[in-house]
Amino acid sequence: MAKTQHQFVCQECGAWYSKWNGKCETCGAWNSMVEEAITQHESVRHRKKDLTTFFSTLENSDNDSPLDRSRVLTHITEFDRVCGGGLVPGSVILVGGDPGIGKSTLLLQVVAELSKNSICAYVSGEEALTQLRLRAERLRVNKAAVHMAASTQLHDILEALKNLADLKLAIIDSIQTMSVSTIESAAGTVSQVRACTQELIAAAKKQGYVVILVGHVTKEGVIAGPRVLEHMVDTVLYFEGERNYDYRILRSVKNRFGATDEIGVFAMGDQGLTEVSNPSELFLANHQNEVSGTAIFAGIEGTRPILLEIQALVAPSYLASPRRTAVGWDSNRLSMILAVLEARCGLSFGNRDIYLNVAGGLKITEPAADLAVAAALISALKNKPVPNSSIYFGEIGLTGEVRPVSHSELRLKEAEKLGFTQAYCATISSRKGTIKGSVNTHILKYVLELI
Repeated sequence: MAKTQHQFVCQECGAWYSKWNGKCETCGAWNSMVEEAITQHESVRHRKKDLTTFFSTLENSDNDSPLDRSRVLTHITEFDRVCGGGLVPGSVILVGGDPGIGKSTLLLQVVAELSKNSICAYVSGEEALTQLRLRAERLRVNKAAVHMAASTQLHDILEALKNLADLKLAIIDSIQTMSVSTIESAAGTVSQVRACTQELIAAAKKQGYVVILVGHVTKEGVIAGPRVLEHMVDTVLYFEGERNYDYRILRSVKNRFGATDEIGVFAMGDQGLTEVSNPSELFLANHQNEVSGTAIFAGIEGTRPILLEIQALVAPSYLASPRRTAVGWDSNRLSMILAVLEARCGLSFGNRDIYLNVAGGLKITEPAADLAVAAALISALKNKPVPNSSIYFGEIGLTGEVRPVSHSELRLKEAEKLGFTQAYCATISSRKGTIKGSVNTHILKYVLELI
């Protein structure tokens, strides 16, 4: 016998209440309560189960599930890199991004490439089959042997996927459009999103195929729905990019089977997305030598080294409170670097406007960019260019010391590959001892030595 229970669920955080409230007491959101009816099935009789084999060991056992332990390669190098070297059978991946950024385009190219050697399915709840075929023709993948479907009923989708023998990959676009009949609320609500995700995870773990979910994002840039959705899946990927630039970045923020903060770089064109094998050349394409206020930062995104151009502008200010503007970097950290340069190096920025920009539109959060930012600020203040073919990386402390950062060897190798000959950094520690290469390293103990 089934019971129907009515409750009010916050669409922002997933908290539920027995009566309607104007404000959610958990997250503080206003007018986010929606009444939802949930059907609960009562068990008539408890069945006795044999629990002797409930626990197991870390070693391989004959009772293990028949999941293939080898990764599935999509042969799209940037996508495989972000996933940790390929897709893990039985895993569930959540892909989020702004509207129109290219999520569906990327996944259609992935499923078309993988379908050359494997059985794949693409289920859309937002587009009709005719629209999917038109997009496939534009991307020139309309000849791929992909099983296409347009439906929003999850139980019908799961039954159809069960009938596909040796299924390797199933893409659900998007999870906010799916619904189950046991819940009477509309598609996209917290209860529906949570229930649909649970059903898809159970099917993926049992049958051993990979499920990729497309998730909508809110105006704050986070995936819509309850935060628990990101905890349920195995991998969370964000597809980022600026509309004024052609490149797109696929970033891993959670991965149970690989490194987090790994990125893959793509270029958007008329025929879809193409891989960018060397992102440093892309971001340094417009770099000009002998210009004051610029410095090259050797950064690390995940396990990949990337060289970026830091631009700074110091101009006289006629305001009571001079402006401090940072694009692509933390403005609070900019204020800290300015304070260190004034207190420890005797420089004066108090009556000047400061503008800082990461060329190319990429956002960086690594503390190793402190030294490059300081070099760009000093160069802009004194109107003198930094040394040619030089890179900078290192963290600056409040006492003015330059602290070493990790992966120095990878940064220097990337700089050497692109023709840079000098590096300004802190003490380099390497497991292999002295790092050999054509890059001349200048070891700095204090930021005052940079002047």
